[in-house]
Amino acid sequence: MMRSLEDVTAALTAPGQLFEMDEVEIRGTRTRVWKNALPSLRSLLEVTRLHGDATFLVYEDDRLTFEEHFLRAATFARRLTERYGVTKGDRVAIAMRNFPEWSVAFFGAAAAGAVVVPLNAWWTAPELEYGLRDSGAKVIVADQERAERLAGVLPGLGVPTIVARAEGAPPAGAEAFEAVLGELGDALPEVAIDPDDDATIFYTSGTTGRSKGALGTQRNITGNPVSLAYAMAAAGLRAGRDLEEVVGAPRRVSLLSVPFFHATGCHSVLVASALAGSTIVLMHKWNPERALELIERERATMFGGVPTMAWQVLTSPHFDKYDTSSLTSVSYGGAPAPPKLVEKIKELLPDRVPGNGYGLTETSSVTTYNSGVNYLSHPDSVGPPVAVCDVKVVGPAGDELPAGEVGELLIRGPNVIKGYWNRPDATAQAFIDGWFHSGDLARVDEEGFVYIVDRAKDMLIRGGENVYCAEVEAALYEHPAVADAAVIGVPHDELGEEVGAVVRLRPGESLTAEELQVFLRERIAKFKVPSHVWFRDTELPRNPGGKILKTHLRAEILG
Repeated sequence: MMRSLEDVTAALTAPGQLFEMDEVEIRGTRTRVWKNALPSLRSLLEVTRLHGDATFLVYEDDRLTFEEHFLRAATFARRLTERYGVTKGDRVAIAMRNFPEWSVAFFGAAAAGAVVVPLNAWWTAPELEYGLRDSGAKVIVADQERAERLAGVLPGLGVPTIVARAEGAPPAGAEAFEAVLGELGDALPEVAIDPDDDATIFYTSGTTGRSKGALGTQRNITGNPVSLAYAMAAAGLRAGRDLEEVVGAPRRVSLLSVPFFHATGCHSVLVASALAGSTIVLMHKWNPERALELIERERATMFGGVPTMAWQVLTSPHFDKYDTSSLTSVSYGGAPAPPKLVEKIKELLPDRVPGNGYGLTETSSVTTYNSGVNYLSHPDSVGPPVAVCDVKVVGPAGDELPAGEVGELLIRGPNVIKGYWNRPDATAQAFIDGWFHSGDLARVDEEGFVYIVDRAKDMLIRGGENVYCAEVEAALYEHPAVADAAVIGVPHDELGEEVGAVVRLRPGESLTAEELQVFLRERIAKFKVPSHVWFRDTELPRNPGGKILKTHLRAEILG
């Protein structure tokens, strides 16, 4: 007989166990925390040195051991403090694709006491400029592509720029990453860092046209690897495995297919792998055939990312040409998983049970997780919350609803961020009495499994990337020919959804979809630019309050 969730939680969190809990006050709220979570990213970096010569990061033909990574991060921390005057609380921005230098810069900046600001590498120059200005970054670490993209705005910002993987001489005024590092050493700069100190600012897509910086603490990010390990251990224990077996899992080799600038890529893969001594295999850019090559070459034990990526690998015409026997799990999140994906995993990888989870940037990645026997028994759920998290579903008036009823999902725990950077009004609306209002519509069953039903926010998810319709609409309205516009999600087999725009032009104006797309690419990231554009001569349907009736638009256009 399968053990109950309560029994499993009690066994894993008992005094003296790895997942023992404590209770502390966080911003006025008594909160359960992981007793054995490390206090800061700096202390986590120091622990990684214990993994020594084990391989940490693999990129193409480059390999970086944990010791080599530590020495580079420690040296970079000293350079930030000694050369650039970075002190505790200063913001250090990172804008690059998934290179090993991303991790070195991240841990180095964190070890110096800086607040790390991972910027979306797909952003345009104006979007990156906004992130740098909004965060007040003191230094930016960029790759060649991002440095060139920013070349026109950096002089006006006056932010020192360090360029990783510079091709030839770095842009004027910038310094090459390797030149900044120079001779390596293992001494970290002196700085005291506490669990509730600021650690990161991850930017989320904005509901009003501007991204918001989610301000996370040291406790938020160092607790996430423990939550992830707990969730996997709980599923194993529930399936009948013994306690020693579930907490002593072997080292993983993860093929990373999502960016480090996402909470999933950073919190749940980079930081979790660093703590566990696991290997991360990086890709220059996503390609399912290349993913299969790397799974075979590096004997990857886990891959996934967003459901779209898992689907592309499993449906690749070259799947059978590669040895995927090393895989022990396929894990994904960031978007709803279609039933066909689960069927395909069972067909091609019959001994592996898929896993998915739920979390947001505002909850430092993991809040719930569903794997193993939990997934088999509740395949349409995102799993139960981890032991330190509480969830509840509330109605429009804020009253908690009974099990099974649909309402807005609220989350409380040590994973919930402080709030939004320099946005007191937005923070006050979303974070109330210790509870984060997710904006997602959900239900919770009698056992405690969470089911995401819909999104309350006007948002679509394209291949795992959140696209807030208001942000795209704001860019559309910048075009002088556009009189009215609405953005909707268009179903897509691989991406889940694509961006669609319904546009009414001003009298006498003419515009093609291609011209509008070119205009938008200069203002918003490529993944936000509508793939489908419909022009109409009549007014867009609105309710008496003036709000566009997008349900009517979808029915009219998509059927």
